[in-house]
Amino acid sequence: MAKKNKVDFDTPEEEIIYVSRAELKRDAKELHELGADIAALSKKQRKTIPLNEELIEAMELADRLKEKTEAYRRHLNYIAKCLRLATNIEEITKAVDIIKNKHAQGNVLFHKLEHIRDELIEVGDNKINELVSEYPELDRQRLRQLTRQAKKEKEANKPAKAYREIFQCLKQVITQ
Repeated sequence: MAKKNKVDFDTPEEEIIYVSRAELKRDAKELHELGADIAALSKKQRKTIPLNEELIEAMELADRLKEKTEAYRRHLNYIAKCLRLATNIEEITKAVDIIKNKHAQGNVLFHKLEHIRDELIEVGDNKINELVSEYPELDRQRLRQLTRQAKKEKEANKPAKAYREIFQCLKQVITQ
């Protein structure tokens, strides 16, 4: 009679982590997009990203291949492969996100300036006084003149010259 092997359930075994093919493809696509984002940046912006030597050389070659679409696409695949082998992928991703968000932050600032301008025209002197107390560099008299002109232009359906000038005055002082 054959002896049955006894399985010992008390000893801990290494847990096998299963990674699906779909997840592997998603990861590869993310790295491909990250490589394309890095390649699309200027040389000056790329210097702020912690790339290894191999990736720096790959980016220089990508700059030369941009006009040759098929070669450029294949080269982006190579860049994605280099990124898979990189040890500091989190740092690279954070650096690219910071560079890409600067543009979004600029848009938010312009929207804020537009909102302030519209509020200036609607509210008038109270908002001007509030702004001058917050930003003493603003010219109170010039803002009053421009808001009055903007109101008149709006009522007369004339081109919004003063409206644009208010934005420029605010932009000069607030964005510094």
